[in-house]
Amino acid sequence: MIPPSPETPDAAVAGLAREVDGLRRQVAPLPPRVDTLSQLLAELGETVAALNARKAQTPAPSWLMAPADPEVTGGLLDELVGWLAQVYLRYPDAVESFPECWCWHPHVVEELLWLMHAWAAAYQGSAASVALAGDWHDRQRPGVVRRIKATAGVCSRENHQTRPGWPDQVTGAPTVPSEAELGRIGQWWATAREEPAPEPPQSTSPIATTLRGAR
Repeated sequence: MIPPSPETPDAAVAGLAREVDGLRRQVAPLPPRVDTLSQLLAELGETVAALNARKAQTPAPSWLMAPADPEVTGGLLDELVGWLAQVYLRYPDAVESFPECWCWHPHVVEELLWLMHAWAAAYQGSAASVALAGDWHDRQRPGVVRRIKATAGVCSRENHQTRPGWPDQVTGAPTVPSEAELGRIGQWWATAREEPAPEPPQSTSPIATTLRGAR
């Protein structure tokens, strides 16, 4: 029998079969590698998303809950005063309602700190956007301006000075009303909230005494 020459159809089919077999061997390892690569890409995407979410949700520092550390509180004020000069006090309504004794009012410092970080998130954060900037201008900044004006806008440095005959200024942490009754309230809410609350004792505050006397 004469072997087929390279020009015969049988030889061509045999050569094609060898090529297909070689390609099959090369492609066979690919599916596991593709699956591994897909898994790595998915994990990387989840990691990046988590990091972005963490950056976007970074909490603003709190003046009211700041550590008892002069370096920390001094750093917060230094950062804030720079931002006030560069951004906040560029707005006329903010200037008009900004008391010169602002740093003597803890609630004012607290408002300004979070507003500063909201501005940074809107303009400089990883999730900065036109929408966040618009919300800062339209809602957040005017709200802070309005509350500062209502609570401290007419105050002055003299109001924080102690002079003979001047009214005493309330400083330090406020006293929470009815704090002594919290144990009873907690017990009631935990065990009998469907029943009437325990009756509070008679108040001894000057205001309550005056009201009772006027009846």
